[in-house]
Amino acid sequence: MRYDDSPPPPESGSSANPDRHWFTRRSTLVVGVAALAPACLAGWVLTQALSGAGPGETLPGPAPQPASHSALSPGQRDAKPGSTPSGSPSTEASTPAAAPAPVPAKGPLTGKTVVVDPGHNTGNFKHTDEIDQQVDIGTNRKECDTTGTTTNSGYMEAEFTMDVSKRLRTALEAQGAKVVLTHEAGDRAWGPCITERARIGNEANADAVVSVHADGVSAGNRGFHIILPAKVKSGAADTAKIVGPSRELGERIAGNFARTTGSAPANYLGGGTGLVVRDDLGGLNLSTRPKVFIECGNMRDAKDAAQLTSPEWRQKAAQGIADGIVGFLGG
Repeated sequence: MRYDDSPPPPESGSSANPDRHWFTRRSTLVVGVAALAPACLAGWVLTQALSGAGPGETLPGPAPQPASHSALSPGQRDAKPGSTPSGSPSTEASTPAAAPAPVPAKGPLTGKTVVVDPGHNTGNFKHTDEIDQQVDIGTNRKECDTTGTTTNSGYMEAEFTMDVSKRLRTALEAQGAKVVLTHEAGDRAWGPCITERARIGNEANADAVVSVHADGVSAGNRGFHIILPAKVKSGAADTAKIVGPSRELGERIAGNFARTTGSAPANYLGGGTGLVVRDDLGGLNLSTRPKVFIECGNMRDAKDAAQLTSPEWRQKAAQGIADGIVGFLGG
């Protein structure tokens, strides 16, 4: 056996040069290897280009085999292509939870219902035929509604009553009350009729009802007054059960209204008490719930009108009425 690289000895009987045979075989091997190298390099470059691998990257190995059907969870087995299996976190942002409904305010009027009736409607001036329809108020028949009055500058009573009524609603809701308005600004072209206004309070089973107004008498007559129901029993009118509680409601509102607004009781009726009893108002005659009207001032008197047209004063008026209702219902 030979362990060196020396050329093999010449075969016996051969006249060839042994060094030449060895050189020839070695040269042939070198040439073959040299020819094969470019082909291998070209194949590698082609493979890398087709695989998308960049410099320094390695070709991916065989793709992992999917787990067997039995190894998947029920949600994974049933999931449709592209869907998120049940029990797995979604890659999409979850939908935000709906904001909880606002919690009603708690206060002395919690569980109580108050109906606020904004007197008249700004559209009544354009619907005089409709509001002139006669309705039965028990003691007699009278107009469905009226236009209400205005200040000398044209500020409408219906604008005033709606503004104060909305402020009053806010104040009462802050005390925990459920508040129902007989109508909202712009929700109807005219009215409602006085019979419907009474019915809304009755059907709401209201603990108290207040109808907001402003008077329209001659200049020099100033101040507020509260109108209370008289005791009547005729046709659909029967006020026997509400006369007492309505007076208490009126007295509470009168005291708080005077204190909060700085307004004095009317100087032209009520004997300085600010309280007047009437039997000719359908809104009172047809009510089965404690109810009063408040005339907050005289729109035809310049000094009263200056108050009635002031947003700051209207806020005080609403608060004074609200405090009277709280005193009546909350003790």
